[in-house]
Amino acid sequence: MPISFTVNGVAHQVNEQLDMPLLWYLRDSINLKGTKFGCGIGQCGACTIHLNGHAVRSCSITLSSLDGQQIKTIEGLSDRVEKAVQQAWKEIDVPQCGYCQSGQIMAASALLKQNPKPTDEDINNVMTNICRCGTYVRIRKAIHQASALAYDVS
Repeated sequence: MPISFTVNGVAHQVNEQLDMPLLWYLRDSINLKGTKFGCGIGQCGACTIHLNGHAVRSCSITLSSLDGQQIKTIEGLSDRVEKAVQQAWKEIDVPQCGYCQSGQIMAASALLKQNPKPTDEDINNVMTNICRCGTYVRIRKAIHQASALAYDVS
């Protein structure tokens, strides 16, 4: 029996390989390469996407569990908060190697939608994505700047 879900607002219907992780569907079947493979066990966060508005690790979700769900990848970011996060990331020059950054941006934008004015402690508790380059100070600074860009509109 086929399942249906949306990715970045586009409807998809799948009826085979339902045990495939969403990460591989995104990268290999529909050519959305922004979501990265990191560890494959849901620990690092490089594969973070939004599932119904919540940041989740796409390597740990199979297609069979996605019927009726809404998925957003880094390629689909478009609202005010998401754009503010991208702008802050650029202005603060957050990435070093950049590999984890799409997952970091996805996690940060989900955080700011749930908590528009997070403290450093809030950020440290929610941002569990791993950055091998250690850009955590710049990530935290960019989240604060994105909060100001998105919510301190005059």
